[in-house]
Amino acid sequence: MPEIIAAAVMALREKTNLPMMDCKRALVEAEGDEAKAIDILRKAFKKVQVKRQDNATENGRIFVSIRDDSSEAAMVEVQCESDPVGRGEDLANFGEKLVSQLLNGSAASSPEELLQQLAPGDDGVTLQSLYEHLVSTIREKIVVNRVTRVSGPVGGYVHHDYRTGVLFQAEGDGEDTSILRDVAMHIAALKPNVTRPEDLDASIVEAERTRLTEEARATGKPENILEKIVDGRMKTFYEEQGVLQVQKFARDDSKSVSQALAEKGYRASGFTRWVIGN
Repeated sequence: MPEIIAAAVMALREKTNLPMMDCKRALVEAEGDEAKAIDILRKAFKKVQVKRQDNATENGRIFVSIRDDSSEAAMVEVQCESDPVGRGEDLANFGEKLVSQLLNGSAASSPEELLQQLAPGDDGVTLQSLYEHLVSTIREKIVVNRVTRVSGPVGGYVHHDYRTGVLFQAEGDGEDTSILRDVAMHIAALKPNVTRPEDLDASIVEAERTRLTEEARATGKPENILEKIVDGRMKTFYEEQGVLQVQKFARDDSKSVSQALAEKGYRASGFTRWVIGN
């Protein structure tokens, strides 16, 4: 068996960024053949996967990327076992490549499809290869859990703890797209359930309108103003049900989200809100 010199171990470590002992062990097994040693180290990814497959991934990070003109955006959720890994530079770099490729590359409707694509800035290297290297290096379970890419006008926001991410979609031709990010921040904080009143269950809405109508009629109010009274009270109901359009805008609670958007030439059309692990 050829002698494994320190320089060979160091060279392999620089190429793989894996621990010295792992590199030496791989070179010994490969009888000094660096290419075979790299393949041995790559196979270690499978061993980590099997060993940690039942571990919970309750930490991680959400990544958002938006075109400069707000015409399109992408969001990716990467889960891991520990908070330090979720906040770490290695996972951050990997996640940024994922979301950049999702936004700018070929369409990918699932994490599996995305991982098969080439990594931006890494000539000829797939995202899957980067993923396997990351798992082999960090040695804990890492999952690319969700991906989405949406058309705009769109605004996005990731909370400072990286655990909550939002993409907010609008309609209209406004010029001040900063309002789109502001609404995305609002969604992250106030957690609406639906975008518009018509997105609620119609039977629940009708039951509440009937109840309010009967309640108003019982007070002896004239029939010709009952509808206006009920409409006013329904706004409160919609807000309680978590309808984005009628919620008080987080940046200025003197107006609703719908009013704030209208002032800038937009209407709310949908949103995606993710929280790590949910």
